[in-house]
Amino acid sequence: MSKIALVTGASRGLGRNTALGIARHGGDVILTYQSSNEAAQAAVAEIKAMGRRAIALQLDTGDVSAFPHFVEQLSKALRETWDRDTLDHLVNNAGHADYALIKDTTEAQFDGLVNVHFKGVFFLTQALLPLIADGGRIVNVSSGLTRFSFPGSAAYAAVKGAIEVLTRYMAKELGSRGIAVNTVAPGAIETDFGGGRLRDNPDVKRMVAAMTALGRTGLPDDIGPMIAGLLSDDNRWVNAQRIEVSGGQSI
Repeated sequence: MSKIALVTGASRGLGRNTALGIARHGGDVILTYQSSNEAAQAAVAEIKAMGRRAIALQLDTGDVSAFPHFVEQLSKALRETWDRDTLDHLVNNAGHADYALIKDTTEAQFDGLVNVHFKGVFFLTQALLPLIADGGRIVNVSSGLTRFSFPGSAAYAAVKGAIEVLTRYMAKELGSRGIAVNTVAPGAIETDFGGGRLRDNPDVKRMVAAMTALGRTGLPDDIGPMIAGLLSDDNRWVNAQRIEVSGGQSI
């Protein structure tokens, strides 16, 4: 029986790449998207072309009040598409960037980051626990910015730091169910994240490449397949770990 993974924020960027990587590893995928149904459906079509099953569901991970309805939709989709009541893997990937120096950060910016990157992850995982099969896997996506620092990223990095602590507590509390929980912390990756600040800026790309041991910036294909591999049974004994995937950035 194929494993089923739920990947949040999977219509673009690292989430999309992760969903495709899971499909290439033989898994089926439930993608969530906030606003771009068209992009999500394109990813679904690409996964189906690999011979895997996939669906896309709308979800704003910053809106906790929407989670009960989402769980109902998800339960219905599991029954109708897979004839199952549970899924196997959860990848908490959805997120956004909001860059500002500490002195300039507004309460609205701070709250937005907390709601999506921390509060949303906490309560979405809580809501999905009855649907995650025993022996499953959870991956929480963090950031290399919890280890190295760039001005303007304080609030974003702080909520990602909270996720890394939460990961260890999840691993401890869910261990009795055989559920392994890990953090993946990407370094600087060329996507549209943050408005494509790295991808579209040659000067920033040169700066990041110069501080990375492997001598280049990261690409989505450096991250998605790694997460897909972490979900496999080959890595069943990896638990409660922060795994940085940065090519050796700022070492």
